[in-house]
Amino acid sequence: MAGYEVTVPVVDGGLVGDVIVPSGAVGVVLFAHGSGSSRHSPRNVAVAHQLNDRSLATVLVDLLTPEEDARDEVTAELRFDIGLLAERLAAIVDWVAADPALGRLPVGLFGASTGAAAALVAAAARPDRVGAVVSRGGRPDLAGSSLAAVRAPTLLLVGGLDEQVIVLNEQARDQLGEVAELRIVPGATHLFEEPGTLDQVAEQAGAWFGSHLRQPHPA
Repeated sequence: MAGYEVTVPVVDGGLVGDVIVPSGAVGVVLFAHGSGSSRHSPRNVAVAHQLNDRSLATVLVDLLTPEEDARDEVTAELRFDIGLLAERLAAIVDWVAADPALGRLPVGLFGASTGAAAALVAAAARPDRVGAVVSRGGRPDLAGSSLAAVRAPTLLLVGGLDEQVIVLNEQARDQLGEVAELRIVPGATHLFEEPGTLDQVAEQAGAWFGSHLRQPHPA
């Protein structure tokens, strides 16, 4: 299983990311991290490794530069700039399409917390390239009017104890329409820290991507 670091040239200085491509990869999943997180998020890394075991390549990229991240630590202004994060994620989708090792693979997006909104906006902007989306404890409601333009099959995973976020996901599911499915993970809070709950997320995400990234979807 090949793993390596990349610098994606979507901004001055580039965005740093970690790529793992398992032998015989059938798809590639790009991760959009939540507010205040990074590509080193232990939860996203754990999910990525389980996706690798399902023959899915993974790309974990920091959507902010180190300078922006340092500023955001103080102001928290950029972590909620869904337009900026989605624009960068869409640019990474374009980069993947041109990459020799990844370009042949269908693309999925995995978003956590506010990263889920960025993933959905990017999916709406790249309907011909994004084949599936999974949201973990996400804020898809922050994608706003882009929800109605999403064509990729979308799985919304929310912890059963994360009551406010369940309501927000129900509202987003209604706007997404028939492309979306909402599933509740019993006994899980927002960060899925309870034993076994993150494994359930990885299992359901892997099955979702494994199914939908093997099939063509309408643009």
